[in-house]
Order: sequence, then structure tokens, then C-alpha cells
Amino acid sequence: MSDTSVPRGSRVRLGAVDGDLRVAAGARIDVDGRLAVSGTARFDGSSRVEGALECRSLEINDGTVEIAGDVTVREGIRARDGGLEISGGLTARTVDVDRRLKVTGAANAEEFEVGGILEAESTLTARRISVGGRFRLAGKLSGQTVEAGGSVDLAEVDLESLEVGGTVHLAGGSVRGKIDVGGRFVADGPLVFGALDVGGVVQLHGTAKGGTVDVGGLFSADQDFTFQALEIGGLGSIGGNGVGDRVDVGGKFDVRGSLTLGGDLDVGGAISVREALAAARLDIGGRVEARRAVITGDASIGGSISTQEGAKAGRFRIGRKARATGPLVGGSVEVEQKARVEDVYGERVRLDDKAEARRIFAGTVRLGDGCEVDEVVYTGSVELGSGVTCRSPPRKVDALPPFPL
Repeated sequence: MSDTSVPRGSRVRLGAVDGDLRVAAGARIDVDGRLAVSGTARFDGSSRVEGALECRSLEINDGTVEIAGDVTVREGIRARDGGLEISGGLTARTVDVDRRLKVTGAANAEEFEVGGILEAESTLTARRISVGGRFRLAGKLSGQTVEAGGSVDLAEVDLESLEVGGTVHLAGGSVRGKIDVGGRFVADGPLVFGALDVGGVVQLHGTAKGGTVDVGGLFSADQDFTFQALEIGGLGSIGGNGVGDRVDVGGKFDVRGSLTLGGDLDVGGAISVREALAAARLDIGGRVEARRAVITGDASIGGSISTQEGAKAGRFRIGRKARATGPLVGGSVEVEQKARVEDVYGERVRLDDKAEARRIFAGTVRLGDGCEVDEVVYTGSVELGSGVTCRSPPRKVDALPPFPL
């Protein structure tokens, strides 16, 4: 066994090398079928291989090596201050490239570590992928973890976790663990994920199903979206139906279908649900609109609530100067000072000073000073403050009419 050397700037033809191969800068190797090196293939500077390469290990120093064919490396690839371009497939145990790695065919390794740019035109399979700059893949990505410092543009993915400092664009797929993105995240097709944490913007164009979602800026899901928890710092929207446990939005939130939650809904600004809204607890700082709203626990409205079919809660609190359009149905309904509501149904209804209502149907009713109502129907007792305007005298009945919802 002897080593083989290719001089700087030369052009040679090789087939099999029994031992190590050392190639100087500017060389070009023509290949009879494939270049099979039993030891290490080492390239010092930029060179080109006109055919497939097979070796035990591949080393590149200070340059870019172009290989016009498949590359099979039994151990590892190491490109120090160098790059590798392959017009074929790649198979290796580990790949460590400082600059740029480009692969036309399928790429397979246990680990890919690329300091600059990783580009692949077919599929890529690896346990771990780490890219310092940009990562682009046209085919399916299968593996466990992906870490990238810059941008990621991928087709279908099947991963455990995805962590990117900049932006991510996916065709869709599955990330069973966490997706962590510093800037923008876009998925064009169906997506399943465990958790999603994005500092800036999230856009889900296909159906999506996931666990917890934490978005610092804007969130949009064009179709149906199923989740556990959804936290949005700014604005959010769901183009279809939303199903989850809880939602917390700092600004405005729009749902074109129905929103069904097993837990809490907290919105600092406004929420609009075109169809039905259901939650265990509701806390709205601004405005809520829905065709109908059913809250099993407490509902607190700081600004206004507007429904076509009515809103129902275990306990309603309509805040000071707040407004309610549509029937309110609750075990207990509290309307604070200077608030204005329409029809109210409940076991206990209380209007604070200078509040207004149209009709009240309840077991017990208390109206504070200066309240104005059109009609009061009750079964238990009524208490009127000073200066109350009741356009029809309060009427006691044996049974109240059926409540809406």
C-alpha cells in the first residue's frame, strides 16, 4: 500500500488508490467509473473530481472541491475553511464543513455541521443538522434536531426539534418537539408540532395541530387550528375553526369560524368570532363579538360584548361604562356603574349606579341609584335605589320565561 499524490494544477486519470490520496490545489481528476480510495482522500485547495468518489475519510483544506458524482465516505468528511459541491448523492458518518456544502442527490449522515450554507436538491436524512448561516432543502428532511443561525427553507420535515435564529419557511410536515424561531415562521401545508415559540411572525397556511404556541408579534392560521395554549403578544387570526385549551392575546384576535376552549380566554384588546365562542372563563379588556358565546365560568367584559344569539356565563361582570348588545344569561349578572346592557336573564342581577338595561328577568334584582330599565320581571325580590327609572312597574311572577341559550 502506497500513498498517491496529484501535483498542483495537474490533470490526471485515476481509478483505484490503495492507500491515501493527496491532491494539491487546482488539480482535476478524471475517473474511470469511480475513484475508490482505501484510505483518506485529502484536498489542499480547490480541485475537481470528474466522477464518483469513495474513501474512508475525506479532508478538504482552504478551498472548494467539486465532485461530479456520488460521494461515499465510510467515516467522516472535514472541510477546514473549505467547501464541498457534489453533483450526486452523499453518504457519510459525519459531515463537518466550514463554508458551503451543496448536494444534488440524496444526502445521508449521522451528523451534518456546516458553518456557512447547506443546500441540497433531494432528500436529507440525519440525526443532527447544525448550520451557521442558511439551510435550503428541496426534498424531505428526516432526522431529530435542526439548528440554524440564519434562515431555513425546507420542504416536508419529519423532526424532533427545530431551532432557528432568523426565519423558517416549510412546506409542512411534523416536528414532534419544539420549534423555536427568533424571527419569522411560515408553513405552507399541513403541520403537526409539539410547541411553537416565535419572536416575530407566524403564518400557517395549511391546517395545523400543535401544543403550546408563544408568538411575540403576529399570528395567523388560514385554516382550522388545534392547539393546547395560544399566547400572542400582538395580533392574531384563525381563518377556520380554533380548538384548544386557552388563548391569551395582547391585542386583537379574529376567528372566522368557531372558537372552542376548554380553559381561559384572555384578550387585552378585541376579539371577533364569526360563529360560536365557548370557553371556561372569559376576560376581555376591550371588545368581544360573536354569533353566540357560552362561558361555563366567569366572564368579565371591560369594553363591550356584542352577540346575535346571546351570551351565557356562570357569572357575568360588565365593567364600568361597558356595553352589551344581545341577551346576557348568567347565574349572576353584575352591571357596573354607567354600563349599558339590553336583555338580562339570571338568578341574581345587580345594576350599579346609573347603569341602564332594557329588560331584566331574574330571581332577585337590585338596581342602584339612578338606574334606568324598561321592564323588571322577578320571582324572589327586587331592591330599588333612589332615582331609579323603571318604565313599567316591576312585576313578580311564579316562574320566569325560558332563558335563551
